Amino acid sequence: MSRASEPLDPLDLKLLQALQTDGRAPFSRFAEVLGVSDQTVARRYRRLRATAGLRVLGMTDDSLLGRQSWLVRLRCTPDVAEQVAGALARRPDTSYVGLISGGTEVICAMKPRSGEERDELLFGRLPRTPRVISVSAHCLLHSYYGGPLGWLSKLQALDPGEEAALTRPPVEPAPAPVVLDAEDEALLAVLRRDGRTPLTELQTSTGQTESAVKRRLDRLRSSGILYFDVQHDRDLLGHATDAMLWLTVAPSAVAAVGRALAAHPEVGFAAAITGQANVVASVICRDTRALYAYLSERIGVLDGVQTVETTLTLRQVKQLTYEPAR
Repeated sequence: MSRASEPLDPLDLKLLQALQTDGRAPFSRFAEVLGVSDQTVARRYRRLRATAGLRVLGMTDDSLLGRQSWLVRLRCTPDVAEQVAGALARRPDTSYVGLISGGTEVICAMKPRSGEERDELLFGRLPRTPRVISVSAHCLLHSYYGGPLGWLSKLQALDPGEEAALTRPPVEPAPAPVVLDAEDEALLAVLRRDGRTPLTELQTSTGQTESAVKRRLDRLRSSGILYFDVQHDRDLLGHATDAMLWLTVAPSAVAAVGRALAAHPEVGFAAAITGQANVVASVICRDTRALYAYLSERIGVLDGVQTVETTLTLRQVKQLTYEPAR
């Protein structure tokens, strides 16, 4: 059996959750908290990159930059769905693209930098794309779970003491939308490709001094604009069923349902959105039996939930950064 097909062991899981807790902590810090050597942490990290698709990526909270985030659903004829998904994945303003519903529907998470970019895609390019049958766009109004709190935060691989030791101080979001300068943008562009890029490489890539890079990193992180997310192969964690839930919830119950979803171990993302389905959640389960149990026993008992549409993600074409599906 190859290492890539073996389940992850407890130390692997601890390292994954530790990276989600603080994606830029040095290996020496992880080693100290986990009670292993620096070399062990470095070796495990390299192996997880090779076998589990591990990547730590710098992300921005666009709401703090005064930008909107959107979920876009496209129904296509089967012969073009993959082509459309691939084209969306190559766009720099998309962070996630998946094929769902028998391969005839594409879902896309979009973070346009301006209203013009949004309109160019939603009103121009997509409606004119041949064999795209319908387009529905949903603006994210409020996030209940996601961003720096990824699904790995719920692994419970770390004990409370280990998690507390690695947790950074709470961020203090800026009171008004922040405007990034050219130096900020240059730094963020490198971190989007690899959130653990060493300071010396950040200095070389951006042309800034090491002290300037440190100051910008600290400012962007402490304000909540910059956070780090962990990309990985979920199958190796024994969770092979990925689904999106589109919930229609009574307006008076939206906040309560959102908070309940955020507490569920299965939920990696939950938000209030525009549209008939006014709450969306991404859930990860071991298999379809576990998904059925979750829908019937956890979702079905939530007060205020009127309808639920469930769509299985057949394949992720893009997760955070573009990588063509193998």
